[in-house]
Amino acid sequence: MPTQPRVVLIGAGIVGCALADELTERGWTNVTVLEQGPLFATGGSSSHAPGLVYQTVGCRTMTQLAKYTVEKYTALTLDDQWCFQQLGGLEVATTPERWADLKRRHGWATAWGVESHLRDPGECADLHPLLDPAKILGGFHIPSDGLAKPVRAGEAQARRAIDRGARFLAHHKVTGIERHGGRVRAVVTEHDTFAADIVVSCVGMWGPRIGRMVDLDIPLVPMAHQYVRTTPLPVLKGVNDELREMSKPLLRHQEAGLYFREHVDRIGIGAYEHRPMPISADDILDPGVAPTMPSELPFTPDDFDQSWKDSVDLLPCLADAGIDEGINGLFSFTPDGNPLLGEHPDLQGFWVAEAVWITHSAGVAKAMAEWLVDGQPGLDLHNCDLNRFEEVERGPEYVHLRSCQAFDEVYDVLHPLQPAEHPRPLRTSPFHERQVELGAVFLEASGWERPQWYEANADLPEVAEIPERGEWASRYWSPIAGAEALVARKRVAMFDMTPLKRLEVTGPEALTFLQAMTTNQLDRKVGAVVYTLMLNEDGGIRSDLTIARLAEDRFQVGANGPIDLDWLRRHLPRSGTVQLRDITAGTCCIGLWGPAARDLLQPLTHEDFSHKALGYFKSKQAFIGDVPVTAMRLSYVGELGWELYTTADMGRRLWDTLWEAGQEHGVIAAGRGAFTSMRLEKGYRAWGSDMSTEHDPYEAGVGFAVRMNKGFFHGRNALRGRSEETATRRLTCLTIDDPYQVVMGSEPVRVNGVPAGYVTSAARGYTIGKNIAYAWLPASASVPGTPVEIEYFGERVPAVVAAEPLFDPDMSRIRS
Repeated sequence: MPTQPRVVLIGAGIVGCALADELTERGWTNVTVLEQGPLFATGGSSSHAPGLVYQTVGCRTMTQLAKYTVEKYTALTLDDQWCFQQLGGLEVATTPERWADLKRRHGWATAWGVESHLRDPGECADLHPLLDPAKILGGFHIPSDGLAKPVRAGEAQARRAIDRGARFLAHHKVTGIERHGGRVRAVVTEHDTFAADIVVSCVGMWGPRIGRMVDLDIPLVPMAHQYVRTTPLPVLKGVNDELREMSKPLLRHQEAGLYFREHVDRIGIGAYEHRPMPISADDILDPGVAPTMPSELPFTPDDFDQSWKDSVDLLPCLADAGIDEGINGLFSFTPDGNPLLGEHPDLQGFWVAEAVWITHSAGVAKAMAEWLVDGQPGLDLHNCDLNRFEEVERGPEYVHLRSCQAFDEVYDVLHPLQPAEHPRPLRTSPFHERQVELGAVFLEASGWERPQWYEANADLPEVAEIPERGEWASRYWSPIAGAEALVARKRVAMFDMTPLKRLEVTGPEALTFLQAMTTNQLDRKVGAVVYTLMLNEDGGIRSDLTIARLAEDRFQVGANGPIDLDWLRRHLPRSGTVQLRDITAGTCCIGLWGPAARDLLQPLTHEDFSHKALGYFKSKQAFIGDVPVTAMRLSYVGELGWELYTTADMGRRLWDTLWEAGQEHGVIAAGRGAFTSMRLEKGYRAWGSDMSTEHDPYEAGVGFAVRMNKGFFHGRNALRGRSEETATRRLTCLTIDDPYQVVMGSEPVRVNGVPAGYVTSAARGYTIGKNIAYAWLPASASVPGTPVEIEYFGERVPAVVAAEPLFDPDMSRIRS
């Protein structure tokens, strides 16, 4: 029997306790949990958290984490006392915009498999009699939501772990992490040293302190959040008792940034409407030094004034009550509001599970335990991965500003395309000045300014051909985007592709390395370009890549983001025979696509850009005017054209050269809105949206990128016996005839009236004249012609399964 790894968990809050339980349940019993404070009210966020668990958000992963938390804690008891009560959750709307959003949230719940209901004002008052039904338009009710007792749930899980062999040590403040040869070796406390093969930091708001011990920036900001308890309310006298505490659903009034729960005969009120109140992790007091507990700061009454008025307005019974006690309680925020999970990029064996709320605690612990024991989690965690941020997104000022914005927006109605506001502009392509001159409307992704459309195209006659759409889908949209797509199909357009991640892999073993890491055959002639996949060991899709062989030992990799870079780095041979470099910042790219692309490009170069000389999925080095480029015959929009790469210093010259030469061909600059429409018309997948680690290539419709006969690659064994025919679910193309109904993604899809799947990507197909949605559906429902319904803001929109691709199925345009 192999020796068990020695695991040290830092922090005995609810995450550390839950992780110890999940690890020991899987047979890893050599687990030590170190806590700087007492057990189990440690003084961290878990100790003061009011325990409300609402499961439904627009992210499937986060909802799945919350669902498991509910399931696990509902079954837990501690000394015959409950750890979770499924009292239900009720979110109410006081404005038409919020009522529309609750309908959208009901769609999310349906998509992710959480039972929920939309309630009218009277039904809301029946569920929660303290509500004034005259003040609300309706509510969103989730019966399985409820109240957790965080300290109790933590101790219950800790006891189970202890029974299996784990040990929990109080008052062991960590002072250092020993490492050797790129691996963690031990954890040092004020009292002892603990040898370790694996260390997991679960300290929440203290995370940046532990991170510094191993030269790791942990991008989170401790933030104060106000919570009060009222004086006793006569209306609650005798309704609850100390054991039960509550009898009514949890209540949220998100329009005012408020949530409510009962404390026997009092009401607890949490508020998010106040100003952000960040604090440095270095300024948090240690247990035993803090006057109460480290996570509780003195209450600031002035910040709560408006919240109290809004509370009394919704719950009139509060008019005769007052605030008995209040705190400014600390908990963690990140730049995008999601947890930080994963392994240190440069120190093997050091892991983090930080910025985890009570809502997701057990689910995160399960996923982390799977990751550690099995080598990968069962859920797609890319939007929680510690290594998901670009380097510029880890700067202290950036983390501070974005985390404060995440606090500001925690209850806001956010549009899927809504960009962050600060700091901007941060990353700009060499074309930025020219784009500004053309009136580019920029959205933002990974710090990059990315044109969505160009106001310079407002006078295109094609603008008049673009139909109106619903109010929600009209946000961050313009009919100009549709006109740009039509013009790209008719003539030629320039797309800024600079924000896409570019890596360079070199060295004598570069081919061998990439062959092992990806699914397609890369052993091809210099100049070949290959679409391929990276898989988990269970066959799930880690990423899709475009790899160009530029020389015998040099490859350019088009990747999806920092997680791909991290994954490849972790698998580099120790021999040093392969080098991996991120070249994104020093390069740029223009996608030149459309029927007139060759007519524009050929006169600018001495190289032959004919189809015979440079076929589809081929590349070559060339000069375009004065600009040296790597030209790749690729098209993510389904048109003739090239991705033209050059160094950043030559970027503007490349733009100007193409722009000037393109005037006689009617060239335009086109934005991301046109790009998304055109890629969906062509049926091209987007990793992270359409497919993830939870899907295999045959389910996702990218089985053509797998060559089982090429030899070993990661995930190959898991694909044995699988095929498109064996897939029980499929990524499926849907079309909608009603031009007004442009869905946005994450909506549930019903087959024969029953929820059966959910939308991934969606857009208007301007060329085909239909709205498009891609969705995960059972294979039995993915037959072309099958009628389905998409639930969109409470309405059922008729759609039909369509054969793909919708545009140019014989590839005649792209291969012209």
